[in-house]
Amino acid sequence: MANHNIEIDILRNDERWPEHFADDVDAIVATVLNTLALEAEGPAELSLLLTNDEEQQKLNTDWRAKEQSTNVLSFPQIEPDEAIEGMLGDISFAFETVQKEAEAEHKQFHHHFAHLLVHGFLHILGYDHLTDREAEEMEAAERKILARLDIADPYADIVEQ
Repeated sequence: MANHNIEIDILRNDERWPEHFADDVDAIVATVLNTLALEAEGPAELSLLLTNDEEQQKLNTDWRAKEQSTNVLSFPQIEPDEAIEGMLGDISFAFETVQKEAEAEHKQFHHHFAHLLVHGFLHILGYDHLTDREAEEMEAAERKILARLDIADPYADIVEQ
């Protein structure tokens, strides 16, 4: 079992985010590390911001020059393949966008959030999807991790019945 000595700070800037997510986040982060056979090499910290579209759009504009909201943003503070210790980074989520996507894709809100947390944390750990090869590698890691969380493949074609 991987050492997941990671303190997770959660800031809820929008009351629509369920309070119980704080309990789920630690288990999701532990599953990511366990699945990838990674360990925190010392005390580590991860910060999550549960916010709304307005604040997420401001972050996206300020940091990525994209004037729109987005579901998840990751701000790594460690380099890829660097030791997992110290301040790892920040991940922010926009409630309205996450909710709309979950509804449009006929997914449980919690499952969609878990997928986005896995996705965001993989970015913190150095994964990316700028090339086809990187995207395939990252999506394969997401599928494997989500399967361990009993969450369906988010990339599978949805067949309406």
